[in-house]
Amino acid sequence: MPISLISSALVAAVVGFAATLALLIAAAQAVGATPAQTASWVTAICLAKVAETLILSWRYKTPIITAWSTAGLALIGASTGLSMEQAVGAFVLAAVLLVITGLFKPVTQLVERIPASVSAGMLGGILLPFVLAAAQSARFEPVFVLPLAVLFFVLRLFNPAFAVIAVLLAGTGYALVSGGIAGSGGLEASRLVFIAPEFSLPALIGLGVPIYLVTMASQNMPGMAVLKTDGYNPPAGPIIAVTGFFSFLSAFFGASTTNLAAITAAICTGKDTHPDRNKRWLVAFPYAASYALFALFGASLAALFSSLPPSLIALVAGLALLGPLANATSIALQKEDNRIAAMATFAITASGIAFFGVGAAFWGLVAGMIILAMQRLRHT
Repeated sequence: MPISLISSALVAAVVGFAATLALLIAAAQAVGATPAQTASWVTAICLAKVAETLILSWRYKTPIITAWSTAGLALIGASTGLSMEQAVGAFVLAAVLLVITGLFKPVTQLVERIPASVSAGMLGGILLPFVLAAAQSARFEPVFVLPLAVLFFVLRLFNPAFAVIAVLLAGTGYALVSGGIAGSGGLEASRLVFIAPEFSLPALIGLGVPIYLVTMASQNMPGMAVLKTDGYNPPAGPIIAVTGFFSFLSAFFGASTTNLAAITAAICTGKDTHPDRNKRWLVAFPYAASYALFALFGASLAALFSSLPPSLIALVAGLALLGPLANATSIALQKEDNRIAAMATFAITASGIAFFGVGAAFWGLVAGMIILAMQRLRHT
């Protein structure tokens, strides 16, 4: 197994875990989860990602990387007046809706028919803020960030995938020496805690349905766009159904929904992972192994990763996504007739706007499809 596969998987796993772990902790606090329930949440959601990634990548010989629903966690964190049991009931409903969506072909066919240029525009809009955040981190900690950026571009001349992991290791080492990372109490194995769901109508309508909608609009659709941009075209339906099934199982242990990854998946699907597109699916094994470790020591690692400097996480994520952003932009501009629609999708997605609790990726996609439809009507 080439080092590029392992390093891409490690970067994707670490960035995916550390960059949004604070959202999970905030979500758990919002619904009154106990420390044991929070640790169970982390463990269960990591185990779901292990199973989904291995099963789907092996079945379709495609680098299908799964993640937790970042938008869903944001929704949970903003909720008020709900108990953990009511939240679990909402998680169960969202998972069931995902399974139904995956098994209902007309819905998944809409995802599969999205033009590559518009999909790439949406993906580029998702990636751009992360790349910009990496550049902006130099404003606040230039002495820390700029040498790491130089290290990345020098090493990238020789090994693009290793360059990212080298920055992560060097940055972590510097933070440890300089006292930028607080000491931890050691590793402690996590345990799963069964939580009986409470099916409260306000929670189901106010939390369960919105989680399903934002997971589809902000996670699964961009996730399919990542795969399509890099030349993969697995069936959307079975993939969504599998993630819904494991979300259903893990919900009873406090975990919110899992879904296709977009940001971290882009790290694993390009040429930097492996020059042979047909072998990139092997990235699933080191990625799954990473999350199996996170699951085993979920509570302790949550505290450890939360202590990494935010500027380091921003830098590593942005540098890792430079290649995928360049590739997405190139595909978005490939067909001259689709450029305006693709760039409108790109701009709206990158803007971060949200309406009715649905994120910018969905609205960017809607705008791009409407513009394409108007152009085709004009020419008929």
